[in-house]
Amino acid sequence: MTVRSGAKQWFGIVGGLLTFLFITSCLNLEPGRPVVTRTAAVAALMAIWWVTEAVPLPVTALLPIALFPLLGIMNGNSTAALYFNDIIFLFIGGFIIALAMQRWHLHRRIALRTILLIGHSPRLLLLGFMAATAFLSMWVSNTATAMMMTPMGMAIILKLKEDFGDKTVSRFATALMLGIAYAASIGGVATLIGTPPNLVFVRILAITFPNAPEITFATWLAFGLPFAAVFLIVAWAVLVLMFMRDKKPFATDRTVFKNEYACLGRISFEERVVLSLLLLLAALWIFRQDINLGSVTIPGWSRLAIVPDFLSDGTVAICVALLLFVIPSRQERGKWVMDWPTASKLNWGIVLLFGGGFALAGGIQESGLSGWLGRQMTGLHDLPPVVLVGSVCAMLTFLTELTSNTAITQVSLPVLASLAVSIQVNPLFLMLPATLAASCGFMLPVGTPPNAIVFGTGEVRMADMVKTGLILDVISVVLLTACMFLFGMSVFDINLSQFPGWAVTP
Repeated sequence: MTVRSGAKQWFGIVGGLLTFLFITSCLNLEPGRPVVTRTAAVAALMAIWWVTEAVPLPVTALLPIALFPLLGIMNGNSTAALYFNDIIFLFIGGFIIALAMQRWHLHRRIALRTILLIGHSPRLLLLGFMAATAFLSMWVSNTATAMMMTPMGMAIILKLKEDFGDKTVSRFATALMLGIAYAASIGGVATLIGTPPNLVFVRILAITFPNAPEITFATWLAFGLPFAAVFLIVAWAVLVLMFMRDKKPFATDRTVFKNEYACLGRISFEERVVLSLLLLLAALWIFRQDINLGSVTIPGWSRLAIVPDFLSDGTVAICVALLLFVIPSRQERGKWVMDWPTASKLNWGIVLLFGGGFALAGGIQESGLSGWLGRQMTGLHDLPPVVLVGSVCAMLTFLTELTSNTAITQVSLPVLASLAVSIQVNPLFLMLPATLAASCGFMLPVGTPPNAIVFGTGEVRMADMVKTGLILDVISVVLLTACMFLFGMSVFDINLSQFPGWAVTP
């Protein structure tokens, strides 16, 4: 450890603790409810330690287990339960399949085929992966999409490192992993079913304003798709500028890749099994629930289950992963396609990091801190329209870095609906950009599941994610505000000079 990094760690440790003590001792966010202030103190401490990497990230993720019961925020049993849920098992199942790919070297075959199809230019590879990830995320959860694309991206990285060395490929590796994570979040905002906050918005709008016009799949697509497409190109450009300014960071010869692919020979039985299960998993994820395309609905296969609502993406991932342990290997007699020594290589630290983020989100909601944060938005009513939308987007973007984007939209949208009525502005004017902003958390591993997934590969440093994510957070606020005024108001028939009749409360 260098002196500089040691000083940074001590600065983070001391700064985080002093911030924690200051908030708990000197602030009273909600009189009569000290638990709100205590939760804010824990959130600040965790945020500082995560950003500065003062202690190992999984260690910071364990703070809720220790502090929530001590501070009276949540009991130990409830806090512990938040560390393991459907998302955790989706992560475990997906990575077991990824480890099986590496065991039988399927990742090399996928990597070489991808390079030959997309092109061997690093910039083209990055753009191709981001475009494919964003497209999948329009129909599948961003978490499941990231789980599908990350192993393929790692296959490319491992192959390039073999040929050119770790140091030469490291910056491209960082750009590719961040590109997958960011594209998964960006693609999700394009469609109504792409990410949970979009569906939360539709539900809260219908509950709060029963006479509001229906937000159809096509209507949402008309706004979400152009925003996502432009943002995806901007995100790609930012990653290129930050990590790939050298147009040819490593010299590649297409003939070399062709020869290496030919040397792999025919695909083995084990490779076929793993590839088939990977494709099966992707299909099961995509078609698990009904896909509503406006006038046409594609029924989901979960309708065939005894209790369809009991199924989740995590359930599907574990079911498919378990098959690897019961299919015999032909190359290694008496063994299976997957074994536990290989599976135990899974990054359990990232599992704790996931859990810590979920626990923090649960504490923020349980304590009432989320409600307090939502009520702070009521002070925005005197701002000009452009500043008002920008402020709402900025607030939601920041909040989603620390808590679940689904939870924050559930808390914030009713508050924004009330604010819109009180200042006599179309509720869609505030609720729509807030919903999309909630999916734009790019700075921290706990900001979104895709961030955590790619961070778990070890190819992304915290400093790189924070620096790049901050730039994209700011760009998302500006771009979302601009899109709202350029064509969003036209798509959703928003007139700032006229308060809609459907929003008049009886």
